[in-house]
Amino acid sequence: METLHIIGGGMAGSEAAWQAAQAGVPVALYEMRPRIGTFAHRTGNLAEMVCSNSFRSDDDERNAVGLLHWEMRAANGLIMEMAGRHRLPAGGALAVDRDPFSESVTARLRAHPLITIHDREITELPAEGQWIVATGPLTSGGLAEAIRAETGAESLAFFDAIAPIVHADTIDMNIAWRQSRYDKGETEEERTAYINCPMTREEYEAFIDAMLAAEKTEFHPGETAGYFDGCLPVEVMAERGRETLRFGPLKPVGLTNAHDPAVKPYAVVQLRRDNALGTLYNIVGFQTKMKHGAQTTVFRMIPGLENSGFARLGGIHRNTFINSPRLLDDRMRLKSRPNIRFAGQITGVEGYVESAAMGLLAGRMAAAQILGRDLPPPPPETATGALVTHITGGADARTFQPMNVNFGLFPPIDAKGGRRGRKDRYKAYTDRAKAAFALWLG
Repeated sequence: METLHIIGGGMAGSEAAWQAAQAGVPVALYEMRPRIGTFAHRTGNLAEMVCSNSFRSDDDERNAVGLLHWEMRAANGLIMEMAGRHRLPAGGALAVDRDPFSESVTARLRAHPLITIHDREITELPAEGQWIVATGPLTSGGLAEAIRAETGAESLAFFDAIAPIVHADTIDMNIAWRQSRYDKGETEEERTAYINCPMTREEYEAFIDAMLAAEKTEFHPGETAGYFDGCLPVEVMAERGRETLRFGPLKPVGLTNAHDPAVKPYAVVQLRRDNALGTLYNIVGFQTKMKHGAQTTVFRMIPGLENSGFARLGGIHRNTFINSPRLLDDRMRLKSRPNIRFAGQITGVEGYVESAAMGLLAGRMAAAQILGRDLPPPPPETATGALVTHITGGADARTFQPMNVNFGLFPPIDAKGGRRGRKDRYKAYTDRAKAAFALWLG
């Protein structure tokens, strides 16, 4: 049987390989790491989590990304299975212990009898055979040039940022306290999954001043790409208005200071567990382009983090993606080279889950073609279908930008003569999607 070739062993490539192999198709998976590294990756493992350790909300009844979790589980997705096995307490979010997670994905793929993993770089777009390009935001220079040469235009690009990680035993728990926002979670562990650092108005104002004055990483001349709004550097948010952070990641709502319940904090910095041992915590929403020296100074102004030790400081990198609405058909194939599909973040979806979902779909579509069948995309009423519809024609190619899954991508729900509340409307979206996705799987 013909072999499916997949370039890139991140979330999308790993899921695509798993789906195709489970369908009975031989897979050759090419991952350049660890032979050729990137500034962001630390290991040679597949599906390594680079930025956050969170797959975001796991609510599959009223949240679009939670619905996407449900669909991937229904499709026997490897990424969701391994995320569940290595889940960490995070309130209503699905956070994972990142190293055991990627190690488990790697082990499962290496053990599959139909999957062969090659640690080498691919720098050309092959003319023959069935291929999936799932190289993500850090596509190597050689392959990026080959894509540009084929598409006849520069890839679009934006900048993505990484949040710092703190050693838990350096957080002052006489100031900070454990609580998930609104005490969300079914167990005590989940309800206390976050560490909260309170700020007075004076502390918040001083923090904003220091952050705005801190030395930042400067981009090279000619780099004019923007930021993805779902992952803005914290200082860029502050530049948009001094109160922006108080209505974003530092909002003080749903939290009560255990050390002083009668006093409402002016702002609250949250840290989320980053590993199963509970020894590492990432600062939620604190992606940054501040230089490393400035980061340690500014972040230690946060009450409770005055003596914090950093396991990793934040950073920023260029993130490239193709103009999928112009270049791809609805089977995710490159129109000029139908033997090549694209999947993952390089297609213009944003987030671990969205990337893996596009890998799942590309893997199934490619496997179906090799097996002599045609697999249409899921209906646009589903989360997976809404995403692929958006990137393969639903979005305006002239203004195309990376997108997380959200209900704004779904066909509207018929209110049947009456107005729905937001929660009822979102529940209607998910009920409709689950029924449609089950039919598509069948």
